[in-house]
Amino acid sequence: MESSRSRAIRSLAALAAATGLGAGLGAGAMWLWRNQAEVVTRRPINEWTFTHMDALMPTQEVPRSGAPRPLPRAARPLPVVYEYGGRRRTMGELHDATNTTGFVVVHRGVLVHETYPGRFAGPHTRFQLFSLTKSVTSVLVGMALAEGDIGSLADRVADHRPDLAGTAYAEATVEDLLRMSSGAGDEYLEDYPDPSATINDFERAVTGGGSLLAVLKGVPATVPPGTRFNYSTLDTQVLGWVLEAAVGMPIAEYAADRLWDRIGAEDDAYYFLTRERPRTALAGGSFNATVRDLAKVGLLMARDGVHDGERLLPEGWAERARGAGEPHLEVGKLGPTGLPHYGYSDLWWTLGGERRAFTGLGIHGQFLWVDPDADVVIVKTSAWPTADDHDRDAETVAALRAVVAYLEDGR
Repeated sequence: MESSRSRAIRSLAALAAATGLGAGLGAGAMWLWRNQAEVVTRRPINEWTFTHMDALMPTQEVPRSGAPRPLPRAARPLPVVYEYGGRRRTMGELHDATNTTGFVVVHRGVLVHETYPGRFAGPHTRFQLFSLTKSVTSVLVGMALAEGDIGSLADRVADHRPDLAGTAYAEATVEDLLRMSSGAGDEYLEDYPDPSATINDFERAVTGGGSLLAVLKGVPATVPPGTRFNYSTLDTQVLGWVLEAAVGMPIAEYAADRLWDRIGAEDDAYYFLTRERPRTALAGGSFNATVRDLAKVGLLMARDGVHDGERLLPEGWAERARGAGEPHLEVGKLGPTGLPHYGYSDLWWTLGGERRAFTGLGIHGQFLWVDPDADVVIVKTSAWPTADDHDRDAETVAALRAVVAYLEDGR
């Protein structure tokens, strides 16, 4: 039986050859293996890889609901104009400028607009969500708290994962991890352009067969937990392991049983897994789902954790995502690992102001925008040529705010 490594190399080689970026098999295949992260995120290859991660990595399925419930639909055009860079722009210009692959707008529980500019995209396409996965993990942690599997936000990492005792994460609480405030690592922890950054060690362990636990154990403590925001996928990996230990099952099984089934998801989702055995999902970055089903997650948050009259999240859990009330987590106060137009709370990026909207974010332009006051949820998947792009992010924020204003005006 073909190994996941062999299958991945074959898929990478075929894709790179088809797009003129590969050197053939043999030595070229080994080059692809060593440089796979760079190859799969290049344009235009990334439009394929971000919709076909299951061809490259081992996966664990999150089956669709046993009683799928499509969102009601009343599709119509969205002639929104927004201001950015000193001029007025259309939504078509947004999609072109920010490499949109999928875009869905839900207003008052009704799917009112849907478009798929991506080359391999469609209503049943499962998109790689990168760090938007973190916001899904936040929802799952809320469910585990509601059901008593996690005792409280004050539970320490070492309470659930004794193997992490003595590490920089041991004394961090569930709440610290939700707020990216574990105190572990420095501001260069997640510096993708730096080959020596810890996030790249983490990525190499995921794709090349190394040990995630060894990477985590090598991260030093730099400040006391709960005192500084430091964006870190490793924090959420630890939180995912805490969740799995608390509920006694892999995160994919828990997501299927507690979330996907209950919200009436229409399509199977999946987590990709590490190649090293025992394989593990990335609670901070390996969830793949359709935009329609992801919009249902946003709708759950917009409705304060209630779905079809059933409370799935603790009362006030969604409100926490609108702002933590901590000075170091407020908009513009996150420091060098944040963006100036965001704050942070419970694995969501906050927008502040009177509206107090919030969004899940993933590298290369993934958004799950939630505005509870307007009862609007917007999902945008993208294939940016770089992991981070402050201009594309700021333009997207301007456009999504304009969409909300347009819907509120009732036009």
